[in-house]
Amino acid sequence: MTERILLVEDDLSIAIVIKTALEAEGLLVDHCESIAGRNQLLATHTYAALLTDVVLDDGDGIESLGEVRENYPELPIIILSAQNTLDTAVRATDTGAFEYFPKPFDLDELVRAVRQAAEARSPVAAEQDANMGGLPLVGRSRAMQGVYRMITRVLHNDLTVLILGESGTGKELVAEAIHQLGARRNGPFVAVNTAAIPGELIESELFGHEKGAFTGAVARNIGKFEQANGGTLFLDEIGDMPLEAQTRLLRALQSGRIRRVGGQDEIAIDVRIIAATHRDLRPLIVEGRFREDLYYRLNVVPIQMPPLRDRADDIGPLSRHFLAQAMEDGLPRHTLDDGAIDLLERQSWRGNVRELRNFIYRMALLAREDTIDAGVVESFLDEKPAPLASEIAVDFTTALNFWLRETEPASGTVYHTALAAFEKPLFEHALLETGGNQLKAAQLLGINRNTLRKRLGELAIDPDIFAPRL
Repeated sequence: MTERILLVEDDLSIAIVIKTALEAEGLLVDHCESIAGRNQLLATHTYAALLTDVVLDDGDGIESLGEVRENYPELPIIILSAQNTLDTAVRATDTGAFEYFPKPFDLDELVRAVRQAAEARSPVAAEQDANMGGLPLVGRSRAMQGVYRMITRVLHNDLTVLILGESGTGKELVAEAIHQLGARRNGPFVAVNTAAIPGELIESELFGHEKGAFTGAVARNIGKFEQANGGTLFLDEIGDMPLEAQTRLLRALQSGRIRRVGGQDEIAIDVRIIAATHRDLRPLIVEGRFREDLYYRLNVVPIQMPPLRDRADDIGPLSRHFLAQAMEDGLPRHTLDDGAIDLLERQSWRGNVRELRNFIYRMALLAREDTIDAGVVESFLDEKPAPLASEIAVDFTTALNFWLRETEPASGTVYHTALAAFEKPLFEHALLETGGNQLKAAQLLGINRNTLRKRLGELAIDPDIFAPRL
């Protein structure tokens, strides 16, 4: 089916140029010069995209888009404007426009954007939208719309993506969405937390090893790169990867080939790389803790995940989503009333979406009322009982079991992977308690100072950040 495009432009010469270029691409173009004409055409035809100028004879093309958004929420909008000011650009972005072109514009780029917008509403895209409903990416806030737009930009290519954002914002969910909706969705999705793998094991974990390559290598092990062949490899917490491992990773990314530990043959790999980190990698580069060439290799398409405080409008939908999820997991059935949502929206969720999810699950498990109102929420917010030692032990065991199920460390690495994940917060706690003093931290932990210093380097922990600020 030929896609139909609506062009709202009161400059006839510009309209003719755009219409001619789009029709040369096989698109049908309806043209009008006013908001009233736009509304009449929208009511009588289905369009794959809307192109509109800002200044029209009967009003402001941007201000009038509210009713279009309300009546046609899925319609991609491309805004054209001769008012090339920051205010116009911001207003265009605030509408959730698919693209914004200040005049004069590159006609080829405009045609390309219209084609992309039209394809976004094609039957294939509709199928992808249905699939997106099965993904745990919840929220219609302006901040998340930017994330969704970036996701759509990388679905039909294999460009490397670097997902940035605070802990708990859902970086892995974005990686899963890119994989599941992209061209590699029929291939494997393999996630690995690079910070949780000890330095001496990371090469084996990523690239695999041959039998007898080292003590304990009783059989050949297939690494994450090979496991992800034909699909996507998600490298989480890349900012915490040991420096030596960064060098090995860079070599693999540059050559597209790997070699198992103890092996002689190079193996060609076909994987899409998506990396994520909660750290700002640029200061780490200056400090010599992250390779600059690896940074540029990974930072091809950056996607910034917003913290929950910047998407408060999503707290209600997220809360109800997690409550439904909790019921699917076998927890008691509850509902959240508007008062509860209002109180949840006014909280500071430092742990972002992860903290909100855990809070909702805790209420789902422990709340006695069928309907959770503001009073119930407040009682859980204020609830800070001192746990018994036995409860701490149970909670830690439960948390460890849950962590092992979620991360699924490779066979033969469970002990070292869990130990590394446990060590880092333990050492950070000791440094926090001693103001960054390594000698006192070692004494508090009951280990040798040299051992502490070595492990701090391997775990990429900077003791200076725990020192008191004068």
